[in-house]
Amino acid sequence: MRYVLEGSIRRGKDRVRISAQLIDAATGGHRWAEHYDCKFEDVFAVQDEVVRTIAAILAAYVRKAETERTRAKPPNSWQAYDYYLQTADAFSSFTSSFDVQDIYKTRRLLQQSLSVEANYARAYGLLAHTHEVVWVNRLDADFLNPPALDQAHQFARRAVQLDPNFPEAHAILGLVLAWKRQHEASLTAIDRALALNPNHMDWRLGLALVLAGHSRRAVEVLEGCMRLDPFHSPVASGNLGFAHDMLRQYAQALPALRDCVSRAPNFRGGHGWLAATYAQLGQMEQARAEAAEALRVQPDYTITGTTGRIMGFKSAKDGKHYFDGLRKAGLPE
Repeated sequence: MRYVLEGSIRRGKDRVRISAQLIDAATGGHRWAEHYDCKFEDVFAVQDEVVRTIAAILAAYVRKAETERTRAKPPNSWQAYDYYLQTADAFSSFTSSFDVQDIYKTRRLLQQSLSVEANYARAYGLLAHTHEVVWVNRLDADFLNPPALDQAHQFARRAVQLDPNFPEAHAILGLVLAWKRQHEASLTAIDRALALNPNHMDWRLGLALVLAGHSRRAVEVLEGCMRLDPFHSPVASGNLGFAHDMLRQYAQALPALRDCVSRAPNFRGGHGWLAATYAQLGQMEQARAEAAEALRVQPDYTITGTTGRIMGFKSAKDGKHYFDGLRKAGLPE
């Protein structure tokens, strides 16, 4: 037994405090602790919510702890899952750096994982994601290259075939299908991911939902992702801001988008979303500054040649709204 979850309940008059902490059994160190306060008469009503919240948060902390533990192991003891944890860490670095070398490192580690376990669904799911991100971001020759997106689709389907009960496989499949503008199939994959695990709050689901015209649902999913995963990607914040922008909730969009670009300054999409939001608010100086940042990351960016080819909105109205924001911000047509 490597981790121990301890908890207690204390009552004071009409209030109840539920406390929980995660302990590394090997070292005795505390990985996480939290408490929840409620009225005594509400204790049963909040019980299920507390259990769901703790389960999701613990998954994030245990994953992080296991990654740290893996790094301390001698190489000859690594197995497929150990390699996968390292790839997840490398890919997490990419979502802040947007350095293609982090993608290449992720793929090398994934190949090592697959050399140990050739039918490892987790590895295929993340491999799909590495091909998806190079298609949607100008990182190498696979930018907007149809075979790259087809490869992502192939790997995502392989992950689903190998483990139909793996939510992350359905999540990446849903995003790839959204880029392919197969929105009904994308929604089916999203629904399947959430049905398999209602606590599986994945930022990729949120972006696919926005493209499919379900921005309100996307906000719910993304807020859940950020609440339950303290180590969420900057892209999760960006997608949340994007969803608020599409709902014309510009003031709510700004904090999330600012968080995104501050943590991932080389993410062109984040700067574009923020530029469009500032423009819709009439804050043109800030909008132009973010447009300049988007062009710094991708000097040959154009609205029709880049975003128009990437963002296949199901709703023409949604597409017009977003493209109008980019134009107002001064990004080139």
